[in-house]
Amino acid sequence: MIARLSGIVAVVGADHLVVQVGGLGFRVSVPTSVLEQVDGVGRPVELVTHLHVRENELALYGFLTEEDLTLFELLLGVSGVGPKVALATLSAISPEALRQAVVREEPGILSRVPGIGPKTARAIVFHLRDKLAVVGVEAAPLLTDQDAEVIGALTALGFSVVEAQTALQNLPRDEEMSLEERVRRALAYLAPG
Repeated sequence: MIARLSGIVAVVGADHLVVQVGGLGFRVSVPTSVLEQVDGVGRPVELVTHLHVRENELALYGFLTEEDLTLFELLLGVSGVGPKVALATLSAISPEALRQAVVREEPGILSRVPGIGPKTARAIVFHLRDKLAVVGVEAAPLLTDQDAEVIGALTALGFSVVEAQTALQNLPRDEEMSLEERVRRALAYLAPG
């Protein structure tokens, strides 16, 4: 139905954009990654979209890349995952982290997303582990056990999974560091000054 939307950003909300196309304004629910990359009101934006049709509602979900849209639609195919939970997943976890969690069969990472319990996290891993390869989504480099422990420590301190992964990616890989040192450096990255 509506596969792509190209227009001017009229409103930036907490979890959505209103995109002005001609004389119409389309409300599009988007993950936080889209909100972070939009230049603001009055700027052009182009989104690939998914129109979710329910008995009493039409809802439009938008993404910057076809890959993100594909992941969203794959999540919708999992029993117990609706569009709001799928969007929350892509807001809380980067596509790379989602792929890693599925490939390494680590539902614990997914269960940190608001709205996803252990049972749903296991269902996502089970449902997506074969499908990610089928649609040509390559697995990102695997996290080491120590990387997972650093992410676990940072999320326990209140940082989001995305923040923890970003901090982890900014740690030097060529240095041997203890777990404590890695957590300390990640905290220094997250809270400079």
